Amino acid sequence: MSNHTSREIRLKNRPVGMPQASDFELAEVNVPNPGPGEVLVRNSYMTVDPYMRGRMVDRKSYVPPFQIGEALTGGAIGQVVASNNDKFKAGDIVQSMNGWREWFVSKGADLQPQQMIPNTKLGDYLGALGMPGMTAYAGLLKIGELKDGERVFVSAASGAVGQIVCQIAKAKGCYVVGSVGSDEKAKYLTQDLGVDRAINYKTAGDLNTAIAAAFPEGIDVYFENVGGAHLQAALNVMRPFGRIPLCGMIDMYNATEPPPGPNNLAMAIGMQLTIRGFIVSSHYDLMPQFIADMSRWMKEGKMKWRETIYDGIDRAPDAFIGLFKGENMGKALVRVGPDKAV
Repeated sequence: MSNHTSREIRLKNRPVGMPQASDFELAEVNVPNPGPGEVLVRNSYMTVDPYMRGRMVDRKSYVPPFQIGEALTGGAIGQVVASNNDKFKAGDIVQSMNGWREWFVSKGADLQPQQMIPNTKLGDYLGALGMPGMTAYAGLLKIGELKDGERVFVSAASGAVGQIVCQIAKAKGCYVVGSVGSDEKAKYLTQDLGVDRAINYKTAGDLNTAIAAAFPEGIDVYFENVGGAHLQAALNVMRPFGRIPLCGMIDMYNATEPPPGPNNLAMAIGMQLTIRGFIVSSHYDLMPQFIADMSRWMKEGKMKWRETIYDGIDRAPDAFIGLFKGENMGKALVRVGPDKAV
């Protein structure tokens, strides 16, 4: 077997404000054949996620920053092409954090074998059945302590995490309202996912009024993906002992100066609210139950999802930038290789 030429995306500049295509560069590298104990993997899909924006800033965080001139990393799923490692064989499906590239060699410690659920695609394990789905599950049920029949508000509700949050809440018999940025996404929520009401925040006028009208009895759980005006408006409508899982605040990820916080945070005192941030990697003990519940909901017809797929490693920057422009419906993925074993 000859060596392989692999294309990869590197960070060229640290973005200021909204990331630009010029902040990334496409490079080619030679990937050698696997040595003793090594595995050669060809990626099929890679994921782009909002949290990656924080890694483009040179600061301490729960994950280290990307380095200028180096290939970025992130979730990927692919197939073992050749193996000198007893734990893997050619054709095995594996997940890794070696995204943003087409091929790579690994000693195997950073690879996770993927057990496929019937009637699923490889890309599903980077979305609804992967980290975003797990984020929705842990955030809503463990951090949000959701109870059957409660009133749930979800921002960025048609995104990778939001669409799963909405459907878990509906499976629990809850009244669910989602906020989105287009009429097409609002239609997706109500007609495809069974969400009770959808708010297009771009056309709804005053967001405080729109959310209050959607929740005449108040909100028990607000699943926070956006921050800013959404958090301010939701705080005004929370019920006593309400819970707010802080999953993300995409409104501020590209801010060049610290944005002002909600000026009504004191509402949390009188209403005795719980506001808790979380990182999904701290809750992977829930993975077996997550897969079991998702499999059951899929069989019962209570779980579906959409993906926005970009073809080719060269489209990865477009896919990433599109997250912050609201261009994706559901999970944004980049297809970088074949779906079937090579």
